[in-house]
Amino acid sequence: MEHTEEAKLHNPDTTMDSLSAALEAVLFASGEPISSSRLAQATESEESVVLVALEQLSQVYQLQHRGICIKRLGENWQMCTNSIYADVIQRAMETKKMTPLSSAAMEVLTIIAYNQPVSKSFVEHIRGVDSSSVVNTLVEKELLVEDGRLEVPGHPIAYVTTSHFLRCFGLSSLDDLPPLPVSAASLPQQPIEATDETV
Repeated sequence: MEHTEEAKLHNPDTTMDSLSAALEAVLFASGEPISSSRLAQATESEESVVLVALEQLSQVYQLQHRGICIKRLGENWQMCTNSIYADVIQRAMETKKMTPLSSAAMEVLTIIAYNQPVSKSFVEHIRGVDSSSVVNTLVEKELLVEDGRLEVPGHPIAYVTTSHFLRCFGLSSLDDLPPLPVSAASLPQQPIEATDETV
């Protein structure tokens, strides 16, 4: 046992390789986004070390042009299929292509993405039309989620985007959103565009 521990100390790559393999196994088994803190707890490792291992694992998949990839989604990480093989996957699984978002849904999603957390009334104020059904549809598609209530009169429900939103639009975090050409209080003129993984 002492020899094993000593070998690890003299060969740190062995420990990192084992950690990467463990993280890969957890991400594969989960199928859902998992926070780096939770991964650190599961592997009994420092979160900073886990983040390094995840970044390296992600780069390995990218450099090898694999059919799957490791993506950072805000504070979470997930194993996903490579979007360039979306058509192949669709044919193999014999599933129908999901209906693209309507222009109204894209407007609502863009407004919330750039101004979150916001209420339905905020969205309706910008669009000038009732947007309840559109917001509800986006919640059903797991692109939006209720996030408590706003500290304003009436305490309306606050809506924010989800990690699924980030994955669908090929973003690692909200910081990756393209800059707005106009004030964030106005309706964006250049709505975000979805990748092949989307909705």
